[in-house]
Amino acid sequence: MSAETPASREVPKENRFKVWRQTRPFWAGLFTLLGGLPIAYLPYGDMRLGNVTLAMKTTAGAGALIIGVLLITLGLTMWFQPIVRVFAGVATIVLGLVSIPVSNFGGLVIGFLFALVGGGMSIAWAPAPPIEEAVDTEDDGEPEAPAEAGAVLTAGLPEQRGPEHHATDKTIDANGGRNSAG
Repeated sequence: MSAETPASREVPKENRFKVWRQTRPFWAGLFTLLGGLPIAYLPYGDMRLGNVTLAMKTTAGAGALIIGVLLITLGLTMWFQPIVRVFAGVATIVLGLVSIPVSNFGGLVIGFLFALVGGGMSIAWAPAPPIEEAVDTEDDGEPEAPAEAGAVLTAGLPEQRGPEHHATDKTIDANGGRNSAG
């Protein structure tokens, strides 16, 4: 696929953003981006209330700026590289926790909470399984189970032993000295 090739030719133009959004942890990236903004801005910003200027500058401003920029970068990474979503989620949570002492209580707790929610959503997100269109042959009214369904269901299970097997301390019963963990 080259850079000139459109992302998807089959999807209408009005639905491309929806399809793009559903194939990656979009909301996790958005929450992470929103968490990085107050963490990076608040140590450098000041608020004016009438004639009174409230400066929130701290000595840890550089650390807060680095944490904020990293959170923004992790949010963009969740959008454009969804394969590293677990790493990005863990790094987001760690940076959110570090922002509490470094950046004015994590961007006045707003950035901290957005970072924790975004990191948790990134870790929990999983891509949807691909939808396969089945060709119906002889529809008799009952849904058919695919042939590999039994293999898929038992693939993750360890070998089941029959009722005649009794575990003893002998090496013969331990599969030649190699014990199984199940």
